Amino acid sequence: MNRSGASLLLFLAVLTLVVGGIHYYLWSRLIRAPELGAVWQRRGAYLFVGLALLTPLGMVASALLPRRLASIVAWTAYGWMGVSVLLLFSLLGSEIVRAILHGWSAISAAPADPERRLAISRGIAGVVSLVAFGAAGTGAASALGQVALRKVQVPLRRLSPSLSGFRIAQLTDLHIGPTLGAGWLHDVVARTNAAEPDLIVITGDLVDGSVAALRAETAPLALLKAKHGVFFVTGNHEYYSGVDEWIAELTRLGIRVLRNEHVPIGGPEGFDLAGVDDWSSKRFGNGHGPDLSRALAGRDAARELVLLAHQPKQIHEAAAKGVGLQLSGHTHGGQIFPWGLFVRIDQPYVAGLDRHEDTMIYVSRGTGFWGPPMRVGAPSEISLLELVRA
Repeated sequence: MNRSGASLLLFLAVLTLVVGGIHYYLWSRLIRAPELGAVWQRRGAYLFVGLALLTPLGMVASALLPRRLASIVAWTAYGWMGVSVLLLFSLLGSEIVRAILHGWSAISAAPADPERRLAISRGIAGVVSLVAFGAAGTGAASALGQVALRKVQVPLRRLSPSLSGFRIAQLTDLHIGPTLGAGWLHDVVARTNAAEPDLIVITGDLVDGSVAALRAETAPLALLKAKHGVFFVTGNHEYYSGVDEWIAELTRLGIRVLRNEHVPIGGPEGFDLAGVDDWSSKRFGNGHGPDLSRALAGRDAARELVLLAHQPKQIHEAAAKGVGLQLSGHTHGGQIFPWGLFVRIDQPYVAGLDRHEDTMIYVSRGTGFWGPPMRVGAPSEISLLELVRA
């Protein structure tokens, strides 16, 4: 088994354990109540075991089945994944209400009333379900609606005055696969081209699947047009999908893949555009792995420098090596609130424009989505970055 396959199996194993724990908690709060009776508790247990297995089995099945069947399986499995996450967050919030009610009962020394406890449990379950399914509906509408164009002005101190106003369109985390395909991508490409950017960059996690399975779905990428070209760097998901084959396919489509290298943009008074492999790619071997020193070798340090790096955590080395602007994705802005709070444990920045020491960093919330076809509190975007002299 190659490293890509081993990493995927490890991911599925960890995912199964996490999903199992979440579903046990959901069952314990929504179903496991003595007042409901043993029969309903047992039926509920069977139901939640099946729902817990739906996510990992659905991921495997959607990767093995023909695209039409894979799409049906993926929408079902990932749809429930999103609902279960929203149920989890809603129930965790309801724990405060439960604590208050239990505390009040203890203070008042009121005798235990099974019917009252059942009514409270049913009331909390009803409110939680209403909140979760309502958020799932609005989140699905956000994820599947037209992707917004987000304009951001970025001041750079070494930018030549002649290039002030230079516009970079950033696409990232499109996740073309069993749930998003050519029709959706064609609209994204059309909206990106309509913005008339000077340069287009794709900062990783473009696909979830092999070239053989997704060649037709990614074909609209060949229509991307910008005066100074279209560039790509790998994300972690490319390494689960046959990275070398995808590098060759994107090159065939007219997209320049930057692998630990830089290219000049805009002539003698322009800036340098550098790109590095994904932060996690070194473990896959075969010459992969981020190498910023190699990417910057031989460049004129007086020129402004824009770095494409999939994960925001690469900003620490970027700032140390004089990068003016880093463009990243990976986080999806959290995708489903409040997941962004947990993303901060792993990544220093989650969404938007920030300054890290003397380096600017822009983290896109992503153009597509992974897993649940939902975005709650983190809308997708096509980023249009206007560079101006600081």
